[in-house]
Amino acid sequence: MSRSRLTLLLLIPTLALLVAFLLLPYVNMVVMSFRTPSTSAVFGPGFTTANYLDALLDPDFYYLEILWETMVLGFWVTLVCLILGFPLAYHLARTESRLKTLLYFFILSPLLVGVVIRCYGWMIILGPHNGLINTTLKQLNLIENSLPLMFNTFGVSVGLVHVFLPFMILPLLGSIQAVDPAIEEASQSLGASRLKTMFKVIMPLSLPGIQAGSILVFVLTISSFVIPILLGSYKVMIMPTLVVQQIIDAMLWPFGAALAFILSIAGGLAIYIYLKLTSWLVPAAR
Repeated sequence: MSRSRLTLLLLIPTLALLVAFLLLPYVNMVVMSFRTPSTSAVFGPGFTTANYLDALLDPDFYYLEILWETMVLGFWVTLVCLILGFPLAYHLARTESRLKTLLYFFILSPLLVGVVIRCYGWMIILGPHNGLINTTLKQLNLIENSLPLMFNTFGVSVGLVHVFLPFMILPLLGSIQAVDPAIEEASQSLGASRLKTMFKVIMPLSLPGIQAGSILVFVLTISSFVIPILLGSYKVMIMPTLVVQQIIDAMLWPFGAALAFILSIAGGLAIYIYLKLTSWLVPAAR
């Protein structure tokens, strides 16, 4: 058997999985989005573009507003994860402490706990009445009325950052470890401060990790459903929640599929713009 045929044979299981669990669901979603809605069946006879027109040409801009809020939420969660994750990743990449293994465990340990359990943990902490923060502040006579820490964008953002922060740290960690520490030493020996070395040397050289982590967190955020439901309680409406409402509650599968595909296109476009805006830094970093 030739080398090329052996390679193709080894790729068949992977290609089959990609086709079955990635390509076919997307094709089905696209076809479903053009079907006629029906309240008595999954879809009605024939095809139509009305699902997209209703979503994009809504006179009240309701669906576009939710799409925009979803993109903004994804941007802020990604930015916060990057600000928090970069120093942690840099410390892990450069530390020689004996506690390095323990630090790795603390970073990865949230991944060992289910998302629902972590959300309930934040509900105990951020609860408006019996939450740990509000109860403590009231006992200290620092506040009279409970702070709105949950069932709003703030509470949802806290939960999203907590859950997705490891997905930012891990790509950053790999990129920073690939940067030779001697380059930092050379920069500082030429008179650059540690802060200037960080922004002028380390961050540009670790840009591929920044891009990978940002894309990963952004995609996970705009497609998140459980966290906004538990910590937002339908008061924070984003596209995944709206899609589930249309499919499960209203039984409008074609319209829900159209909204899901619009979200996919918007997310892909945002990632494309982000890569274009940052691509001019990659050649300099390499």
